[in-house]
Amino acid sequence: MPPRPRPTAAWRYWSRVAFDGPLPLVRGVLGHCHEWTGARDQPGYGTFWLGRTVKVHRHAYRLAGLPLPADLDVDHRCRNRACVRPSHLRAVTHRVNILASTNHVALRAAQKACHRGHEFDAENTIRARNGTRKCRRCKNSAARATRTARTTTPERTAA
Repeated sequence: MPPRPRPTAAWRYWSRVAFDGPLPLVRGVLGHCHEWTGARDQPGYGTFWLGRTVKVHRHAYRLAGLPLPADLDVDHRCRNRACVRPSHLRAVTHRVNILASTNHVALRAAQKACHRGHEFDAENTIRARNGTRKCRRCKNSAARATRTARTTTPERTAA
């Protein structure tokens, strides 16, 4: 009996895609997700062996014939990390990808005012060395309070 031929990479890939995945809850993203049923990494992105481990959403984007420059990320418009449906994917810069999510970085970037309600505008915003925004009014009032505390505390006397 002759040995069975090895399955092709395309067969291995498509055999792990469920075309009846969940409907996305994001407005404007139509159709069911094509959900990856194979291996996933810790954050939940599908992985596939293709001579090396590749992310399946990036592979799906290339399979659809869409151009994918090396400096761009593939963003899941449906917010489902296991989705490989090309119409749910888009190539964007890393910044756009991060800001489209719901992580703490995106939430901070979306803030219009500091925690005390002072607006982040050109006059009131200080850019820290690490790129974060600081409220000028809050920083000035904290510095004033520190100066006042230093000048009003009685000096220690040696006993």
